[in-house]
Amino acid sequence: MFTLTHVAILSSICTVAYAIYLSLRIEKLPKGSPEMSSISDAISEGAYAFLNRQYKTVGVIAIAIVVLLWFTLGYLASIAFGVGAFCSALAGYMGMRISVRANVRTAEAAKSGLQHALTVAFHGGSVTGLMVSGLALFSVSGMYLLLTSLTTETIPNIQPLIALGFGGSLISVFARLGGGIYTKGADVGTDMVGKIEKNIPEDDPRNPGVIADLVGDNVGDDAGMAADLFETYVITLVAVMILGHLTFPSYPNALLYPFAVGAFANIASIIGTLFVRLGRNKNIMQALYKGLIVASVLSLIALYPITYLIMGENGLYSIGSLYIANIIGIIVTFGLVAITEYFTSKSYSPVKTIASSSSTGHGTNIIAGLAISMKATLPAVLLIASATLISFVLSGLYGIALSAMSMLSIAGIVVAIDAFGPITDNAGGIAEMTNQPESVRKVTDSLDAVGNTTKAITKAYAIGSAGLAALVLFASYTQELSVLTTASVDTVSNFSLSDPFVIVGLLIGASLPYIFGALAMEAVGRTAESVVQEVRRQFKEIKGIMQGKTKPEYGRAVDIVTKSALKEMIIPALIPVVVPILVGFVLGSQALGGLLVGTIVTGLFVAISMTTGGAAWDNAKKYIEEGFLGGKGSPAHQAAVTGDTVGDPYKDTAGPAINPMIKVANIVALLIAGSIR
Repeated sequence: MFTLTHVAILSSICTVAYAIYLSLRIEKLPKGSPEMSSISDAISEGAYAFLNRQYKTVGVIAIAIVVLLWFTLGYLASIAFGVGAFCSALAGYMGMRISVRANVRTAEAAKSGLQHALTVAFHGGSVTGLMVSGLALFSVSGMYLLLTSLTTETIPNIQPLIALGFGGSLISVFARLGGGIYTKGADVGTDMVGKIEKNIPEDDPRNPGVIADLVGDNVGDDAGMAADLFETYVITLVAVMILGHLTFPSYPNALLYPFAVGAFANIASIIGTLFVRLGRNKNIMQALYKGLIVASVLSLIALYPITYLIMGENGLYSIGSLYIANIIGIIVTFGLVAITEYFTSKSYSPVKTIASSSSTGHGTNIIAGLAISMKATLPAVLLIASATLISFVLSGLYGIALSAMSMLSIAGIVVAIDAFGPITDNAGGIAEMTNQPESVRKVTDSLDAVGNTTKAITKAYAIGSAGLAALVLFASYTQELSVLTTASVDTVSNFSLSDPFVIVGLLIGASLPYIFGALAMEAVGRTAESVVQEVRRQFKEIKGIMQGKTKPEYGRAVDIVTKSALKEMIIPALIPVVVPILVGFVLGSQALGGLLVGTIVTGLFVAISMTTGGAAWDNAKKYIEEGFLGGKGSPAHQAAVTGDTVGDPYKDTAGPAINPMIKVANIVALLIAGSIR
């Protein structure tokens, strides 16, 4: 019998197939001159080397967990964990694979004009985005189909799906953290010597760290983001299914409803990619927004009949309230886009304020940047809080879950817009290193400037969706406890502040994003120090580098960053796994509930502050480089470079990695809920 599960599987297969089709089209495009191909090959070699070594390192941990789950929760949970981990790794790998192929082809396409270069870069990003949403939906729906085939019950035991989410989460936190340490360690170390000490441009081929820097864009902003959004999509989908089953125990359609939402949204995302074209005003950001708007509108149009047909007889909530809860998720997406663009775009006052403060020195630049990063938290959190309250009033906890699901359902087009960023960044670097004509650099610079904003926007989307997903996971945790303890939900979820165990858990949980962020920042600092030492050594010992007569030893810097990033990522990544287990088994379920609340609240603020503030610092530097406030080389520019150096690990390492950290802590709590008192 053809069911909604089959619809989801078919939709996900079509989505992945279209991504492969785009990938094949891109690979047929010309790569440009031999020199351009040589640089692209060096970037590709470094990216593959890092990702392969990272996956080998994480694989050892994953295998140990597979064995542990087999003996504690059963073979199905073990298999599900493996499926989640494999698909998350595959999404990141495929995203990086096309990124390192599309970069040089975008640089070559820039010779034919802005539209051609935009198309190549965005199609490259679309491969990543569609792979993420396609594989995420496929992994959950495919696993559910397997669970269904193993039982005669109408609704199978869906607990193994939690393990599937844990598998995706584990890969995500390592990918985000390891890739973030790599990209910013290389970026900061390379810029500190090249820009500040040697006064040479960014992406100058004379800089020994430049290839490592370009590699970092792919392993951090592409592979890392892909794994992050894959995990968020999966755990949100699983949490909605769990809540649907617990809220409507005698209505099986509630379990499968999110499959239909995801299936039609994937098709809408594919259609949305076809509308990304420049208008008469040649505005790149508007071209990207066209695709996002089309995908969102098509999803909303399809959602009403889907809701009517599947949830029409649920007996608890009206069709209108469920549909509006879905709409709220889309509204949150666009709201976060608008808020982030305001705080990070060169067109608005926050970035101009930071740039202006650079005129009076390095210290005032840092003060202004920190202030803007803190201010950015309020509107974003108010938006998420409003969405949470309205969704709850409409449809209870299930309404919050639907908002999160509809927000994640268009992840395909959103991630496509994000993955466009590292491709254009690399394209600009390749054009700079091969001394392409000014007309080519003008095109790649225009794309790169927009790519920096799109990366910030997608990070805000990831944080917002992570916040809603974490709330849904927490709700699932309380519901799960109520079922396991045969107590009422209200009794179990009453985490009273008069309970010292709740207070202790709350304080511990609130501290986790800070210690996690601190360790990530320190890791970037140590990695950057090793890069600085190596780049200085090469400038000193290899004669002729500054004159352009001798090529630097790019591979040495790549190897140093790879080793450092892999070593530094282990301890921070284990924090959200180990701490909830310790708190749960030592202090109990109430303390663990407090820990989850504390982690969600402070994690949201820290992540928003870091990612938004870092992007604002970066664009303030770019604003000055366009000729304002003295332009390149001016005192204001030097101060802005310092601010950007601080902001880099903020926006690309610590801030984004807090997303999976929050979710890992919640999914681990949900996984062990049946074993704690």
